[in-house]
Amino acid sequence: MLTIYGYKGWGSVIIEAACELLGETYALEEVEPGKPGPAFDALRALNPLGQVPTVVLSDGTVLTESVAILLWLLERHPHSTLAPPPGDPKRPVFLRWLVFFVTNIYPMYTLGDYPERWVKDEEAQKELKEATIRRTLDCWRTLEQGLSPGAYLLGDSMTILDVYAAAMSRWRPGREKIRAVAPRCIAAAERAEAHPAVARIFSVNFGA
Repeated sequence: MLTIYGYKGWGSVIIEAACELLGETYALEEVEPGKPGPAFDALRALNPLGQVPTVVLSDGTVLTESVAILLWLLERHPHSTLAPPPGDPKRPVFLRWLVFFVTNIYPMYTLGDYPERWVKDEEAQKELKEATIRRTLDCWRTLEQGLSPGAYLLGDSMTILDVYAAAMSRWRPGREKIRAVAPRCIAAAERAEAHPAVARIFSVNFGA
């Protein structure tokens, strides 16, 4: 059984949803990142950066980084439709956008949610936060322009990309502002969010 170290509404929601969709058994250890105490100390003993999601496998192996965790999970479920299999023509496109989420959009929250960590001047903090919002919207716009025809990001079948979109569009600057530049992305995200397994996890993480 896996142990997921996570926190409500954070990136761990994507891993929880993936486990539910794949039928993977897991235990959840809730840890608020950065909050001093035994729970955070335990997380940092596994992942010195103190980040969630952090996953501990049944043999004690520690996995960090959501893409690494997801690719490992998908390897365990090769017949899942959450990702095109190796050799499928859609596989390169899937990998492109999967990595795009975590290398282009996700870092904007690391920088913009806590600008005081990176710059000291209050005006510079404000400028940094605003710049990350602009960059986030630019990234969503880029994703929108690269979409394949269909109801979901990769066509007519839901993949883990749609779960990423559903989670990340809940974050700053908010779903409606993202919808204005990427309406098809948000439509796909909302379809994914309506899946019963995803809906259960999102209800716990984000509320009704």
